[in-house]
Order: sequence, then structure tokens, then C-alpha cells
Amino acid sequence: MNRVMVFLAFVSATVFSAVVSTSGSNAADLVMRYDEPARAWTDALPVGNGSMGAMVYGGIEKEQIQFNHDTVWSGGPQSYSREGASEYLSRIRQLLFEGKQKEAESLAMKEFMSVPLGQAAYQPFGDLHLDFGTVGEPTDYRRTLDLDAATATTEYFSQGVTYRRTVFASHPDGVIVVRIVADQPGKVNFTASLSSPHESNSGTAKVDGQTLKMFAEVDDMQSRGFLFEGQVAMEARVRVVTEGGAAEVSDDGFSVKNANAATLYLVGATNYQDYASVDAKPDEQCDAVLEKIAGKSYDDVLSDHQADHRELFRRVSIELGESGAGQGDQRTTIERLNDYQANPDPAFVCLLYQYGRYLLIASSRPGGQPANLQGLWNDSKKPSWDSKYTININTEMNYWPAEVTNLSECHEPLFDMLEDLSVTGREVASDFYGAGGWVVHHNTDGWRGAAPINHSNHGIWPTGGAWLATHLWEHYLFTGDKGFLGERGYPLIKGASEFFLDYLVEDPVHSNGWLVSGPSNSPERGGLVMAPTMDHQIIRSLLNATADAADTLGRDAALAARLRSTAAKIAPNQVGGEGQLKEWLYKEDPKSTHRHVSHLWGLHPGSEISPQTPELFEACRRTLQFRGDGATGWSRGWKVNFWARLRDGERMNKVLTGFFQNSSVKRQAGFYNNLFDAHPPFQIDGNFGLTAGISEALLQSHRRSDDGDIIVDLLPALPSAWKTGSVSGLKARGGFEVSMRWEDGELVRAEFVSSGNGPLVVEYAGQVQVVRESTEPGQRIEFVP
Repeated sequence: MNRVMVFLAFVSATVFSAVVSTSGSNAADLVMRYDEPARAWTDALPVGNGSMGAMVYGGIEKEQIQFNHDTVWSGGPQSYSREGASEYLSRIRQLLFEGKQKEAESLAMKEFMSVPLGQAAYQPFGDLHLDFGTVGEPTDYRRTLDLDAATATTEYFSQGVTYRRTVFASHPDGVIVVRIVADQPGKVNFTASLSSPHESNSGTAKVDGQTLKMFAEVDDMQSRGFLFEGQVAMEARVRVVTEGGAAEVSDDGFSVKNANAATLYLVGATNYQDYASVDAKPDEQCDAVLEKIAGKSYDDVLSDHQADHRELFRRVSIELGESGAGQGDQRTTIERLNDYQANPDPAFVCLLYQYGRYLLIASSRPGGQPANLQGLWNDSKKPSWDSKYTININTEMNYWPAEVTNLSECHEPLFDMLEDLSVTGREVASDFYGAGGWVVHHNTDGWRGAAPINHSNHGIWPTGGAWLATHLWEHYLFTGDKGFLGERGYPLIKGASEFFLDYLVEDPVHSNGWLVSGPSNSPERGGLVMAPTMDHQIIRSLLNATADAADTLGRDAALAARLRSTAAKIAPNQVGGEGQLKEWLYKEDPKSTHRHVSHLWGLHPGSEISPQTPELFEACRRTLQFRGDGATGWSRGWKVNFWARLRDGERMNKVLTGFFQNSSVKRQAGFYNNLFDAHPPFQIDGNFGLTAGISEALLQSHRRSDDGDIIVDLLPALPSAWKTGSVSGLKARGGFEVSMRWEDGELVRAEFVSSGNGPLVVEYAGQVQVVRESTEPGQRIEFVP
């Protein structure tokens, strides 16, 4: 029998999170260490302020800082829709129902695809080059990324002098800062220049005695036979401030001589105003940022940056056990990665966990663009998959950690993009389907393309926007913010749902009145079909969430009833001949090892499959057994989440352990030397998926009791490898901040802080109990099993 201790203390969530953990992650666990400069881009260390990002190589005689801005895209504002495509919709469906898949795909390629067929690519901005000349034979070289301080540092000893460079990207001040110091006076000497990989109208020029500027326009790009003419103009400026010595600026660059220290402030902007306009003034934006910080010291800029970063980052602390090398492990990150499978290291798991949170903070802040396929960082004019937004899994995975790891604000850029897509997607809904509401397919870009792209056998997938829209409801479930739901969330999910009320068609195969989706596909396999399972799960979830949102707000009662009625008619999940969950209603391929496991969406991130639906729950387990534990990086990340939802901590940890491979040594799924996720190549979603999956192993809150109350499930998939540990600051649906400590695999205590007034229902070790019938904002509750 559980013993529950309830304390009616009222404290802020932030303070509570800080005091509940017995130890938390020690500082050593939050530093990535290297003993040589980066040799490749995937060795360099990332910094970012949500809009600007940089990769720091840590060179000795020459330093390269490659930088990006989240508004640098090929092409320009345009509609991707295809007027009149809806005339062919019924014929495509008829061909698919008749089993004539190739004919349907051929017709769709000709008449039912985006114009143009591809989308724009995310582009690099430029490089800051520092040349220090000949420095002799350096010793004591160290290169680090401190996740808590959000600084990348390079330090070495040469000719009697210790040199140190610190790089960070400040969100409050909107700048990338490079600080160069020596421990001997007058020893800081270097030259600097700016360059861009884009050659159109590019160059550099002196602005004043402290400032150099670079300007360029994005080059024209070819994609799938279409020329995306560059319309984005960009400008960067770097201002140098010296302490001692002197700086001299020319049109080509600048030099610093005999200084004690030098600080460079790098800013960048483009003419991208929004997805429909390129009328912004990059020169004026750069001037405004530099003017804002003109009176600030370096120490003030650093202090403001770290206070801003830590207010987010320090909300969550995690400890899963000490490193095998002991407290304060000083091994390089590469050594720890290479050694992990032979000697699993729970402290390294914590580092990867917090790295995911660091990357989300760095790449997704209010006012900026959402994290794309590479987050914020890209050095190629032809990045893999255009480094855009692939929304049949990858973009959504980027945001799985946002709510549960207490970074709700980082979700906001995704919601901003959804508002844009509800406009472009309304045109596509009308032109392609003759439907109301709005729809987006499996990709979008900086110009908010919403139509199906690339090829009909995988590009016609109309539930991309629907999946994204579920994030709005999830944000409400975690925060309880009715203002957000009423003003932003509900209008968007309502529009997404209205599309499917027009889109779904009756199943002609089974005589039971089911509704099915199509034309569509099960990403990214099986070709163009009717009735893929994943579609049905997403649409059901969206319609029911929209109805619940309407009830919550006291709106649209008739619409809510229609949504629920329609959701109930959608073809249900089916168990196949091998005991697996069927991926399609009309066919099955049970023993595939494909990287996409799309039809398990209802297990995760959806919630319709759980221990409360035992036959389907076991069918998901069977499916994953067939799929196997190996896959691409992001797929391994999803499988960590799947096995956590299946409450199998040992299998979850097996998949996680298999993920820890060095992709810089051998082309394989895992992590590069800088711990970027490798598909391969680099995709940031695997980093975020891993962080979310570890959270799912410790805390789940997607299920409801028989009374409809959210269940806060503690340590549902704790593996034996994490025998003793603690976590603080996680968030649960229902508006609770949760902290826990466990020993020998058993929960010692958990503490909750409520941000709402709902009940607290807790599950631990299979036992569910109502801890509080109601709560109040700020109320602190301790649970001791």
C-alpha cells in the first residue's frame, strides 16, 4: 500500500526544480572535450541563438567559424499549388481501389503534383576566417563545448603564452561573439576576413574603423529540373573591439596587432521578411543590433547570454549513474563515444540527453524559424534533402523534447510556421481536393510549400499538416494555457480538421461504413495507396483533439459532435497474419526491416495504443521485433521511444546502446565526433529523438484513467543499467513539473508542482492511485511509495 505525503507549500516551478534533486548532473557531465582541432564540419562545435548559428573548428594557426541564418533559402516567395488538380482526384482513387497502383502513380505524377516538383533548399551564409600566423609547436591543446555555459572554447600554450578563444551566440543581443585573449600582454595578433559561398553580387567592404561588412545574394539553384532564382539578399557585419594594441580595417578584412585581448561581434540578416515577402532591410537590421550593444562590455554580453540560456537549460537536471571513469570524467568525447558499447557509461547518456536540449535551445527560439532537418547549421549549398522540413517524421521529432523537457517556449517557432501553412495549405486543399480547411504534405520549406513534391509514390501524403497540428494540442495539455488554445491553437487545428471532413471517403471493400484516407502512402514505402494505417491514426487523433479543444473552450458544439462521429467511423487498426500491426488496410508486409515504422504512430507519439488496448499493444511489439533494432539514426531515436512506450526498459536500452556508434570512423547510423546524429548523413532529429526517448523511459503522461484523468506514470521503462539516479524539472501533461529519485531500481520519492487545478493521478509499478482530487497553481506535492 502506497504512503502519500502531501505538502501544501507554494513555490515556483523553477525554485522547486532546483532544490528537489539530490545531486543533478555535475558540471563535468555537461562539457564536450577534444584534444585536437576539427578536421571536418562534423567535428566542429555548434553554437546558436535561435536565428544565427555557427560551427567552431578550433584551429590553431587558422580558425574557421562557419555561420548560418535561419532565413537564408534558395528561391523566393511563390505558390507551389496546382490549379485544377482536384479534377483528377476521383480517377486516382478509382485506379487505386481497382489495384492499378502504377497507373494511379503515373496519372498523379502528371496532374497531381506541386509546381515546381521540388522545393527550396536551406543555404549557408558565410565564414569568418581568423589567421594567427605561425605560432610554433603548441602544447596543452583543449577544445570544449560547455552545454551549461553555452560557450565553445579553444585553448593552447605556445612560445610561453596561453591563448584562449571563446565563442558563443547570444539570444538577448542577437550576435555571435568571438573573444580572443592571451595571458601575456600584447600577444594577440591576427588578421580576419569574411566570405560567402554565394557568388552573386558578393563582396566585402569597410564600414568604419571598427567594422567590416560582407554582402551577397543566394545563388540560383537547380532542383528537379526547375531553376530557383535566388531572391534572398544577405549582409553580415563584424565589429572588432581591442584591449590594448590596435585594429586596422580595410575593404578586404582587418588586422589586430599587439593587443591584450580582442572581441569580435558578428551579426547577420537578410531581406526575408516572411514566407511571402523579401522586403526586409538587412543593412538596417545589422546596424540596429550593433548599435544596441555599442555601450555594453564583453562581460555584460556574456553574462546576459548565460543568464538567458541557463534560465532554460537549468530547468532540467538528470543523473543516471556515474561515468565508468569516475566523477569528473576528463576523457575526450570521442574516446567516450568509441568506448561506450564496450563500457556503457550512464553519465555519457546524460551528456547526450542534455546536448539534445542544448541544440533545441540554440536552434529554435521565439521569433525565429523552426529547427529544420539540420537544426540551424549547414555548410553546403546542396545539403542532403535540402535541409528543409520533412514533416512525415523529422520535423515533428525535432520538437518531441520541447514540452516534456521543460522547453515549451522553443516550440513557438513551429506554431508560427503552422500559421503560415494554414494559409498556403488552404490554397492546396482547394486546388487539389476541392476541400475546405488546410492541408500540407510531406515537406515544406522557407516559402511554406504545402503541395505534394518529388514523386507521387511517396510525396502525396496529406497528413503532414495534421501531424504538426497535434503539437498545438500537446502544448495545451502540458501547459494548460487556455489563452494560447483559444487564440492560436484551436483555429489552426479546427482548419486542419475541416479538411479531413471533406477528404475522407467511404471504404468500398468492407461493408461496414468505414471511412478511409487516400490517395496517400505509408511513409516512405509501399507506394501510392488508399487507407494507410498511419493516416487513420493521425486523423482520428486530430479530430478528437479538436473536439476536446472545442469543449474546453465552450465553442462549436455541433462541430465537435460531427468530428467525434467522423473519427469513430475511420477504419480501425488491424492485426495482421503474423500478429503484427497492419501497415495498410488492404495489404500487409509484416516482416519488413524498413527504417520507417509509420503505422506505430498510434503507440508513439500518439496515444490510442497502450496497455489499455492489449491486443494492439502486443501487435506493436511484434512489429518492432520484425523491424529489428538497427536502422538510420533518426529511426533508432524513434525506436527508443517505441520501446519506452512498450514499457520495456531493457529493449529500449539495447536500441539506445546500439545507437552509440562513431559515424566519423565508419559510415553508419550513430553520432559524429561532435555528437551530431548521423542518418547518415547528418540529421538533427536523431539527437532530439534520443532526448525524448530517455524522457519517455522515466516519465509518461499520455494515458488516461477510466474517469478521463491524465495518468502521470513514473519510471515506466527504467532499465537496469540506470540502477540509481535522479531527474528534476520534467513536465507532464496536466500541468505538472515532476522530479524523482530512485535507488536500486526502485522509486524513493517523487515531487510535483502543479501549474493548474486538475487532479493528480499517479501510476508507479503498475499501481494507479488518485493522489489529489484537485490541485492549485504552485502547489507542491510529495509522493513516497
